[in-house]
Amino acid sequence: MTHPTLIKVMRDGITPEITRPGPERLISGDPVHTTWSIEDTGKLFAGLWHSTKGLWRTRYTEWEYVHILEGHSILTDTAGQVTHLKAGDSFILRPGFAGTWEVVEPTLKDYVIVA
Repeated sequence: MTHPTLIKVMRDGITPEITRPGPERLISGDPVHTTWSIEDTGKLFAGLWHSTKGLWRTRYTEWEYVHILEGHSILTDTAGQVTHLKAGDSFILRPGFAGTWEVVEPTLKDYVIVA
């Protein structure tokens, strides 16, 4: 059920945006990112994101809450600290995080971003 002030997080009825990391960020593979944007106020973004296998550089300038629904990804920061992200895991990425994101098994997450 959807109300103007209560929105269910799901993919049904939402046209996804399909993207790939830019060539300057891509390290290996050909990851395809599919994003179902549910909320976009210009400062707050929420939805679902899926990626196929690959490895790319990432840098966060915004705050993001993530809950992994499916798959396995690995975040490695610039200091070399490795974090495995698997189904059921939740985490927060703060502005300033930099490193790599590797999708080992196709990954689906829901997210909330505050820019």
